[in-house]
Amino acid sequence: MRRPVITLTTDFGLSDQYVGTMKGVIVGICPHAQIVDISHEVGPYGIAEGGYLVAQAYRFFPRGTVHVVVIDPGVGTSRRPILVEAAGQLFVAPDNGVLSLVYANEKTKVRWITSEKYFLKNVSRTFHGRDIFSPVGAHLAAGISPAKMGKPVADYMRLHLEKPVRTARRGWTGAVLKVDRFGNLITNLPAQDFPDLEKRPFELSIGLETVHRLANSYAECGPGELFVIVGSSGYLEVSSSQASAAKILGCGAGAPVELRIL
Repeated sequence: MRRPVITLTTDFGLSDQYVGTMKGVIVGICPHAQIVDISHEVGPYGIAEGGYLVAQAYRFFPRGTVHVVVIDPGVGTSRRPILVEAAGQLFVAPDNGVLSLVYANEKTKVRWITSEKYFLKNVSRTFHGRDIFSPVGAHLAAGISPAKMGKPVADYMRLHLEKPVRTARRGWTGAVLKVDRFGNLITNLPAQDFPDLEKRPFELSIGLETVHRLANSYAECGPGELFVIVGSSGYLEVSSSQASAAKILGCGAGAPVELRIL
C-alpha cells in the first residue's frame, strides 16, 4: 500500500525546533507517513503568501494527501481550527483565510475541528502547529474519518485574493500575491484572462514604475530591465532579467498593481 502523504507549509523557518517538533508528533502517531515540505519560508504572518503556495502545490499531490498549513497569527485566540475536504485531499489549517484560493478553485466541505481527543494533551496557547494541527493531520493520514473531527460549517473566513477588480472598460486593479526567491513579483492577474497582452499595447503600473513589455522568457530582456511574463503559476509576473524586480521597485506581497490594455 502507498504510504500516506502529509505536507507541511508554515512561516516557522528552519532555524528553530518548530518544524522538527511537528514532524516528531506526526511520526509518533502515523509512523509510516511520508512528510513533504512545501515551504517553511513563508514571511511571518504571511497568510496570503502561504495560501498562494498551497494553492500552487496541492494539485500535484495524490488523492488522500493531508496538507497541514500553519500560518497562524491568531494562535491562542478564538479563531477555529478547520478541516477542509477538497479535490480528494484534506487540508488542516487555522480559519483565517489561508485556504481561500482552495475555496475559489474547488468544491469544498469545511469542518470545525472540535474533537479534542485528536489533539495533544495540554494544548499550549502559542504552538497549535504542534498540539492541534500536526496530530489532527497525522490521525487523518492514519485513517481517521474527517467526519470524526467535527461538524461542517459555512461561516469560514475567505480572503478575496483570487480575482482582480475591474475598474474600467480595459482596466483592472490587482495585487502581488508572492515575491519568489528571485525577486519576481507574482500578481493575482490570471494570464488566461488577458490574452490581448500578446497583441495589444498595455501598461502595468506597480510602485512608481509602469511596465510595457511582455517577455516569453527571463533571458529575452537585458539585465535589470523590467518586464511582464506569464509564470508557471499561470499568473502575470513582474520580473527583471538577472535582477530582483522586487528590489528595483521596492514592492512586496500585497502591493497594488494596475493593468490597462490600450
